[in-house]
Amino acid sequence: MSRAVLVTGASRGIGRAVAELFAAHGDRVALHYASRREAAAEAFAALEGSGHVLVQGDVSTPDGAAAIAEAAVAGLGGIDVLVNNAAANVVHPLDRTSFEDWQDAWRRVVDVNLLGAAHMSYCAARNMIEREVEGRIVNIGSRGAFRGEPDHPAYGASKAALHAMGQSLAVHLASYGIGVASVAPGFVATERVADRITDEVRQQSPFGRVAAPRDVAAAVHYLASPEAVWSSGAVLDVNGASHLR
Repeated sequence: MSRAVLVTGASRGIGRAVAELFAAHGDRVALHYASRREAAAEAFAALEGSGHVLVQGDVSTPDGAAAIAEAAVAGLGGIDVLVNNAAANVVHPLDRTSFEDWQDAWRRVVDVNLLGAAHMSYCAARNMIEREVEGRIVNIGSRGAFRGEPDHPAYGASKAALHAMGQSLAVHLASYGIGVASVAPGFVATERVADRITDEVRQQSPFGRVAAPRDVAAAVHYLASPEAVWSSGAVLDVNGASHLR
């Protein structure tokens, strides 16, 4: 049966790969973007199937997150699966960042990566509960939550908090049949980090490469499946054995 899937931050990279995989399996996708209109339109046009909707909005504010969820519900008839992929990342090493810039970096990153995901999860889960749907929420976390992000501390901290939020919601929402899980990728070959992927980075994995967006999308698709309900609360490492815990 076709499901209604909302993917945030899906104009490119991991989000686009996730949206494409759900669409290829016959689901209807609400492809969200913040500001990259042309990239989003291109990604939207490439989706297989029909019934998809393109949604623009700012996840970093409560009103923006609510509006995104409302647009997805209006376009798809509800939300069965939410993938919290939208993310912000700002370079701010403590020893080379002014206090003013330090504060700004933390606000910007936490507003999107943690609070944005929290508000999106609230809106989507309430829709699932009202419709009595045994839905799924999958968060795109990060290996950095465990390995550390010395030049991007807010990013690492926000992703650790995202994992923890997912586990709390997994316990709370289980009585409604709603599963919540997270993936923790390492480096992924996306436009955002293209300048940081060096031979040294590739060799962090014994496979000698970094992930492709489709590698992460496959893990997300599994965690969102009906069969994965017993993985609710999990944080699945998707890092090619580059960091073991």
